[in-house]
Amino acid sequence: MDKVFKALADQTRRYLLDRLHEHNGQTLGELCERLDMTRQSATQHLALLEAANLVSTVRRGREKLHYLNPVPLHEIQERWIDKFESPRLRALSAVKRRAEEVMTDKPAFVYVTYIESTPEKVWQALTDADLTAEYWGHSNVSDWQAGSPWEHRRTDGSGIADVVGTVVESEAPTRLVTTWADPRAEQFGEPSRVTFDIQPYGEIVRLTVTHENLADEAEREAAAAGWAAVLSNLKSLLETGSVLPQEPWLVPDGNQR
Repeated sequence: MDKVFKALADQTRRYLLDRLHEHNGQTLGELCERLDMTRQSATQHLALLEAANLVSTVRRGREKLHYLNPVPLHEIQERWIDKFESPRLRALSAVKRRAEEVMTDKPAFVYVTYIESTPEKVWQALTDADLTAEYWGHSNVSDWQAGSPWEHRRTDGSGIADVVGTVVESEAPTRLVTTWADPRAEQFGEPSRVTFDIQPYGEIVRLTVTHENLADEAEREAAAAGWAAVLSNLKSLLETGSVLPQEPWLVPDGNQR
């Protein structure tokens, strides 16, 4: 938390977060376009934001894309704001968002979590049908080769897939990219895209989940809530051997604090 407050104390770093909030997934060059400073100085600011877990990076070819990670800000909000003025501030925030809303590219969501495990075990947890059924409530079924189809199947024996897609990239145990679509509406619009980046981080693993090409802000908010619940359950399973005592996506909002 100290690193987060230190990072937020600087005006330039707050500006960089604002830029990423406006348009997520920017390169260093794009972020520097409106900054009156050298690329080296901007890199130092971004390094502090990344150390505070406020910014995460994803490699795409030769480019390094920067994404806003809202998790630490959400933790500050829950600890220091919500318990005092939650209803009033949420109402004011909704009014402000509607007043300032402008047309932008399709939104994306990035979630970063740290797991006491190995890349191999995290990869297995993301691709093994039995393990995904245990912590996700659905079985992820595929041979996980690039170009192969994959399905997110219900575990009730019906065999129904609620999400289908294609494996775009598969580099075990460090990177998995898949498309996501509702099988009942595959013909409508472009599917979203999910990237799992699995990186050794000392003796633990840093897992970055990037969900791109979401239809609108409502879908982005739904993805944010869903990923937070699923990845918390995954982390619990890998670190303790057991999933959480309740499926987090089924807990009513009023009981989450």
